[in-house]
Amino acid sequence: MEDWIIHLVDATGYWGVALLMLLETVFPPIPSEVIMTVAGVSAARGNMSLTGTIAAGTAGAMLGNWLWFWLSIKFGEARLHRFLDKHSRWLTLDWHEVERGEALFRKYGSTIVLVARMLPTLRSLISIPAGLFGMSHRRFLVFSTIGTAGWSAALAGVGYFLGQQFEEVERILGPLSTAIIVAILLGYLWRLWRWKPKPLDASSDTHPTA
Repeated sequence: MEDWIIHLVDATGYWGVALLMLLETVFPPIPSEVIMTVAGVSAARGNMSLTGTIAAGTAGAMLGNWLWFWLSIKFGEARLHRFLDKHSRWLTLDWHEVERGEALFRKYGSTIVLVARMLPTLRSLISIPAGLFGMSHRRFLVFSTIGTAGWSAALAGVGYFLGQQFEEVERILGPLSTAIIVAILLGYLWRLWRWKPKPLDASSDTHPTA
């Protein structure tokens, strides 16, 4: 995967960085750790500026973030409730937990979005509760952009300052990213094994209005 990323970045510059980061946001298995580090190496070689590289990566990722945010708003809580009624088992999630998450998100939503933008997988997924739970467009854009720019700058900076030693960067970031993804998968399997739906009560049996 790294080879075609390197080729695309070298051939298309800022546009390639933006496109790859957009795809990474929509399809999380494409690693931003590799994309932005490669872009930083390219900047160190004089093909792009470091500032422009960070801006391109942030812009591409934010376009994908906004897409997920918009789709979540359109989906709405009522549809989510009906979806959970059918698929709560494999999602290991019921409406009780959604309500608790919504209360937490409404209180600390800005901080949650900011931090999540710097974590694997959650970088994309955090847009969904932000849209479902009614986070304002302005706060979403501000805190998402800050977190996304910080993550993009960190990765591009590593690539830039290590320059030609990209193999050393990949040797560290590759296993680290894989370890985080494996931990998330194991956590899901553990939750799937242990999860049991909570009994419904009169207050939780009412679906939100569309």
